[in-house]
Order: sequence, then structure tokens, then C-alpha cells
Amino acid sequence: MERDTTDLIARARAGDHNAFRDLVQGHSHELQVHCYRILGSLQDAEDALQETLVSAWRGLGDFGRQSSLRTWLYKIATNRCLSMLRADSRRPRTAPPLPEATLPEPTGAGDAPPWLEPYPDVLLDHLVDRRPGPEARYETTEAISLAFITALQLLPPRQRAVLVLRDVLGYHAAEVAHMLDATQESVQSALKRARATVDNHLADSSDTGHHRPAHRPDTAAEHRLVARLTDALERADLDALIGLLVSDVKLSMPPAMLEYRGIETARRFFAASTFRPGRTYRVVPTRANGQPAVALYLADPHASVHRAYALLVVTTAGDRITTITGFTTDVMTRFGLPRTLPGTD
Repeated sequence: MERDTTDLIARARAGDHNAFRDLVQGHSHELQVHCYRILGSLQDAEDALQETLVSAWRGLGDFGRQSSLRTWLYKIATNRCLSMLRADSRRPRTAPPLPEATLPEPTGAGDAPPWLEPYPDVLLDHLVDRRPGPEARYETTEAISLAFITALQLLPPRQRAVLVLRDVLGYHAAEVAHMLDATQESVQSALKRARATVDNHLADSSDTGHHRPAHRPDTAAEHRLVARLTDALERADLDALIGLLVSDVKLSMPPAMLEYRGIETARRFFAASTFRPGRTYRVVPTRANGQPAVALYLADPHASVHRAYALLVVTTAGDRITTITGFTTDVMTRFGLPRTLPGTD
């Protein structure tokens, strides 16, 4: 394997694009996930990955093998993300107005930033090696949950990068210091502050039962819960939907930085939006961020078709839903979901 890598590096340095592709393709998916964690947006992560690969191609002559190829690529990707965050004028600073004028008053401002996007589980399936390094505090799947990604977005960029490199990927402090051109002391200081912020956020999330959730995808209990959610939505049965929620359920809707908390507030919210008179839906189950999700399609009253309406990512505890995070139709094509579904007779 080492001989193959050395040969590919030599050929790539000589200008062989195919050799370079073979050299980096095993790392591309994990680098994209890494960029997503830092940036919170799949679109931004894709851009960062492409810029990382271009930079690696141009700088391959400077790769001196003081570190592994993987670590060298992570260094480039991390610093590319930090540069993007420093020039973050592309990101919305304020939330757009809600599409529904009749929604109830929110219970507070949401902590999910306007740029937050879900990450399709189908892309996680491409990860070659999910095992973190020896110093990681989080399992790989745990560190992709929406609660964790949201918590990361609360951190300053440098703290965000340090926490991901140390606690998610398990790099040693000296390695992280080298990647960020920083001292070990500054890395440890940034990590301490970052851990306090993230732990506090996840502890607050635990009020609704999902602090550091155990991700066991596709369990029978989860399948039953998703089936009941699908049935409630397609039958427009508000009582059935409310019966699936914990008493202090939390609803949020990036890019709108608003939050609805509590089961009675949830009832008013869904009655004023999803379950408005005359609306009927079809539902397509999917997965995002290691969590169950459903794509919601609204029947067009003027044509025999259902049009994409929203993507709902749910956090569960046992046989109940603790959090519903709704996203606009803009994200649905990344899940391989169509814009329309045929109508039913």
C-alpha cells in the first residue's frame, strides 16, 4: 500500500491527473464531512472540498511526507474552511420572513443558524473508515447529528476547527497545532473553551431527551415511529401527530431563526401550517445526519401532482419525537428526491 501511494504521488507530481484522482478519492468523502461539520452547510462543504483538492493538486510538490497524506489533506481542508469563514459574506445574516403569515408566536429565537443544512445519510455510506483517532470524544455518527452541528456553529471558527480535529477526529494536540500553525498551548486553550460551549448546548438539548443521542439506524422501533409519522401526515391527523411528540418537543425551521417549544405550541403551529384545511400530503421517508427524516409533498389543487413542500428531520427518544427540524425544498434534490410526485386517484 505504501509503495502504491508513493508511486501515485510521483506520477501526480509529474502531472498525471488520473494518478492524483486515485490518490485522493479514498479521502474525498471524509473531507467533505469534515468541511460540513465546520461550515454547517453541504453547499459550502462541497465548495470547500473542491478548493481543497485544487490546492492539494497545485501544492503536491510541497508534500514532504512529514505527516500522512490524510493528515496533509485535512490540514488543507481545515484552513480552506477557516478562510471561507473569514470571508463569510455569502452567508445570510438575517432570517427571511416566514412563508406562513398565520403562524403562532414563537417561544424564542432558535439556535440553528440560517445557513444550516441537513446532510444526506446516503453520503455517509461512502465513508471508507469511520473510526476516529485515539483521543476522540465523539463517535463519528454521533458527531454528525443536527444538535452537534448546530452546537459547532456557535463557536468562533478557530475553536470550531480545534474541537473537530481533536474531539471528533482524534488528532493529538501537537498535530492540530501543526495543522493550524499554532502553539499547543493555544490549541489546548481553544479546545477548553470550545468544549464548554458545546457541552452546555448539548446539555440544554438534553432537556428534550437528545443529549448525545445513540445512533442505531434502521431499528425496528425507529421504523415503527416513522411509519406512524408518515400515516399521521398523510391522513392529516393532527391528534395522531401530537401523540408522537414528547411534552417539551422543540420545532425549528432554518433558515428562520425561530423556535417553538412545548406540545401545545406544536399543536398550534401544525394547525396553522401543515394541517390547514384542504391540504393533503404524500410522504417519502429518508435519512439525514444519522437521523430519520421525511420529505413532505403537498397536493396541487389544480393539477394531478404533489409538489415538494419541506424536509423534516426528526430526533427520537424511544417511541417519541423530541425535535423536528424543518428545511425548505432547496435541500431536497441533494437527497435524490424529486421536485414532484404523481397525484393519487
